[in-house]
Amino acid sequence: MSSTLVPDAASAAVLLRSEPVPEASVSVTGPNFEKSLSLQEFLKSYERIGFQANSLGKAIDIVNRMRSWRLSDEAITEDEPDEYRSSEVRAQTRCNVFLGYTSNLISSGLREVILYLVKHKHVSAIVTTAGGIEEDFIKCLGHTYLADFNLDGADLRRRGMNRIGNLIVPNDNYCKFEDWLTPILDAMLAEQQASGQVWTPSSFIRRLGKEINDEESVYYWAYKNDIPVFCPALTDGSLGDMIYFHSFRNPGLIVDIVQDIRNLNELSRKSRKAGMIILGGGVCKHQIANAMLIRNGADYSVYINTGQEFDGSDSGARPEEAVSWGKIRVGAESVKVFADATLVFPMLVAATFAKDHQTL
Repeated sequence: MSSTLVPDAASAAVLLRSEPVPEASVSVTGPNFEKSLSLQEFLKSYERIGFQANSLGKAIDIVNRMRSWRLSDEAITEDEPDEYRSSEVRAQTRCNVFLGYTSNLISSGLREVILYLVKHKHVSAIVTTAGGIEEDFIKCLGHTYLADFNLDGADLRRRGMNRIGNLIVPNDNYCKFEDWLTPILDAMLAEQQASGQVWTPSSFIRRLGKEINDEESVYYWAYKNDIPVFCPALTDGSLGDMIYFHSFRNPGLIVDIVQDIRNLNELSRKSRKAGMIILGGGVCKHQIANAMLIRNGADYSVYINTGQEFDGSDSGARPEEAVSWGKIRVGAESVKVFADATLVFPMLVAATFAKDHQTL
């Protein structure tokens, strides 16, 4: 006759008793669609869903902390400079938000989200790449269109169509861009020769923002609101092609990256609090993070990208790696959201900077 008793070893393995759950623990709960949820209530629910939804919830919280911080929140220290002792000045001194993004995001509909942030002065400085500059101006001259990731490259080349993921930019847009840009480069060269003052990438971009004079342009609003835009890789794109062609027709234009690295690093160093919001990787991510090193690290950091750390790239690196370099302060609030920025950044902005414009 076989025994009906459960073996003690098996029972002990499967029915291992848990330690008491800490009182501060948060249970996992998703949104309840049986109830009428406002947009803000729905986004708030991400904090308890888990996985990357939880990371997005944390990113929203960190960005709201960036937005709400004032120097008046902190006590005056003995070595406080005189300029920061006034209660009025302290109440007006905010966290400087450094926004970085890759060029493809300006090609996408995130351009309008970024434009909103710049138009309403929600960021203090921008770092992007050449495509992140030129595509904004090119969109003022012609449309970018939705397409498909699987289109035949040879056929597109024959038809003069350029693919960016599942977007299409007609090559005529770049021809229009050259027609618009060339006389501006001529004028900039003449001004440089007359004054002896060379251009920097940021002053170059500021000038183009002024010249485009179009409220649909991110860099028009950066010009209007005096928000510096840094682009260490200014020549890595159509802008570089146009500067190359111009150097044959009318040589002599100089763009100095040294002054800009000083300007960016000094803005970081002089920030009483500094926050990073970085979409994607590469130059835009590291240039901001490296500027944070000058002040011994950022106080708040939000990364949104799909990169992995296993190849040792800075693009895929998590915030903890930046802590080891002094680019994020020890104990600072930071998170990486492993996601396509086009999916989650509009939600993050809706839950933070754009809350006052939401009607639901």
